Amino acid sequence: MSDPAKTTVTGGEALAAALAAHGVDVVFGIPGTHNLPIYAHLRGHGIRHFSPRHEQGAGYAADGYARVSGRPGVCLTTTGPGALNAITAAAQAYSDSVPVLFIAPGMPLAHPGHGNGFLHEVKDQTAAMAAVVGHAHRVTGVPEIPAAVAQAFAAMRSGRPRPAYLEIPLDLLDQRAEVTPVAPLPVPAAPPGPERLDRAARVLAGAARPGVIAGGGCRGAAGELRRLAEALGAPVITTANGKGTLPEDHPLSLGAGIHHPSVREFIAECDAVVAVGTELAPSDLWNGPLRFTGPLVRIDIDPHQAVVNALPDVSVIGDAAAALAGLLDRHGGSPAPDAAARAARWRARIREDARREGGPWLPILEAMAAALGRDGVVAGDSTMAAYYGALSNLPAYGPAAFLYPTGLGTLGYGLPAAIGAKLARPGVRVVALHGDGGVMFTVAELAAAAQAGLALPVVVVDNGGYGEIRREMLERGDTPLAVDLGHPDFPGLARSLGCHGVTIEDPERLTAELEEAFRADRPTLLHVREPEGGAG
Repeated sequence: MSDPAKTTVTGGEALAAALAAHGVDVVFGIPGTHNLPIYAHLRGHGIRHFSPRHEQGAGYAADGYARVSGRPGVCLTTTGPGALNAITAAAQAYSDSVPVLFIAPGMPLAHPGHGNGFLHEVKDQTAAMAAVVGHAHRVTGVPEIPAAVAQAFAAMRSGRPRPAYLEIPLDLLDQRAEVTPVAPLPVPAAPPGPERLDRAARVLAGAARPGVIAGGGCRGAAGELRRLAEALGAPVITTANGKGTLPEDHPLSLGAGIHHPSVREFIAECDAVVAVGTELAPSDLWNGPLRFTGPLVRIDIDPHQAVVNALPDVSVIGDAAAALAGLLDRHGGSPAPDAAARAARWRARIREDARREGGPWLPILEAMAAALGRDGVVAGDSTMAAYYGALSNLPAYGPAAFLYPTGLGTLGYGLPAAIGAKLARPGVRVVALHGDGGVMFTVAELAAAAQAGLALPVVVVDNGGYGEIRREMLERGDTPLAVDLGHPDFPGLARSLGCHGVTIEDPERLTAELEEAFRADRPTLLHVREPEGGAG
């Protein structure tokens, strides 16, 4: 007797149906010769499609969508160059623990092992993608597709979020077969061990000067973080990816950026530190590891990560929200009576470091803050205006309010990530922050955003090239080479791609121009020259 749940469909439709069953409402990608049987069924299953101008932009947009929505993003490419164009975005998602599903057709099932010159042929496309994602799978039959999609989503939702890759041999996409739908798989919770929580609670009970470092793994535990910090009287410093998890106007917030000299002094002064959802990575610290003079409690869902970069006195493995709630349940003491004053003292010192480091960009950032309000989102590129400026000087009031390519440090991330964020939360004010060098990596995505009619301001801070690399060359005593890029007509370029383009001569005008850009019918590029005497 046949199974009534089974239907006879093509591989392309089986994939579209499986994505819809997992709540996918938008796919970022570019159609190509080999993935057309997938495109034929997206609309029929209620899936919107956003058309970027490059597959790397598709991957970054899916990344921004995932960070802001809290759901996996989906990037769909064609074979060979399409998949490989997206591989940098996949590596970026892996480095920052972002769940993005990358999907591509692959060579046919019976393709010769050593190749035969097939269009878009790659020696081993699956292996190339598997090298940079957390889960990779090539299916071998149409009936396998629904299960493979369910497995990919389960992998992205289990433990530490990582991107996944699904490859479907192109000859399966038009092939018809009986397929049984597979519902989303239940993912077991990751509760922390009670004994470890007991040990951590005992450590914190004896602390008079506690502190907290919150990373990107704490984004889903904002309420628990705030309540535990208040119960302990512990000031909270965040990493780039944890920025905003505790609102930065909270009395216990020290802001973001754990690389500042004053942060190192704060951590050394603490007689107990809780590090939650953070790698304590060199890409956040910049200047070497922190020195912990008191016990260190590390909370992480990844047991391997819990002993990397700093060995804890107590490691608590499990979900951040559950672990923080468990510590709060076990905390029977009162916060230190001088907690607010202690936090204010360290906040003033960290702010002094931040303003000194971000000085050249402060007028720009203050103007942006005035326009963004409390709910705005900034997608920053790997630009001096972001990592020296916005990271520690632009306030954030909620998780995923600051999107930044911390781990891989890729150029070109900001604009497409902002597009993804805007599609995930269309009612929220979203701004892309770029340098003049990095924006050229993905500037074509202005055309995609214009076609979609997104009211998206793109602030381009222009210092005439790769300012940070120029600075490093000079510090080495080298004569700068290949870092001066001239001054393109960025507003004119934006207009040629269907956007508005404005030159900002006075940063004080930026707030008003941003307000107008938020009301526009398309993106607006706001070109700002870096002040003379800036950081390069």
